[in-house]
Amino acid sequence: MKGSSMTLVGPELKPGERAPEFSLLDSGLKARTLSEFKGKAKLISVVPSLDTEICSAQTRKFDEEVGKMGDGVAVITVSMDLPFAQGRFCGANSINSLVLSDHAFAKFGTSYGVLIKELRLLARAVFVVSKEGIITYCEYVKEAATHPNYDKALAELKSAESA
Repeated sequence: MKGSSMTLVGPELKPGERAPEFSLLDSGLKARTLSEFKGKAKLISVVPSLDTEICSAQTRKFDEEVGKMGDGVAVITVSMDLPFAQGRFCGANSINSLVLSDHAFAKFGTSYGVLIKELRLLARAVFVVSKEGIITYCEYVKEAATHPNYDKALAELKSAESA
């Protein structure tokens, strides 16, 4: 993070592995799970905090681009922000995709290998998950102050959708 090394807790997931199930809270405090999206290709966008410039841009970019695709895809943004703050952010930015909180237990962070131990935030990452629940693409962004590879992630999502 800005040149300082941080410790990520959990495994580094790889393409070909089954995506770990999760239970995260939406802005209405309803538990949401990965299995709800069975039969859809999924892009899971992980950000440290929605109230920062790059995280906000990442969330808006994926929301906009995936919104142009068909009903066979879903974008899920995950952060440690409180669900109420996520709801405020989505309303202020006209976000239509699902934004979920790992704040309560950090189990998503530890299952996906993105929990930053020293900060109790999530590292920036992108996962594409097939309709069958298999990871087809992973990007753990090495520096939190940089953007993910949007083009590669979206191309992988389109490929997973058509498979």
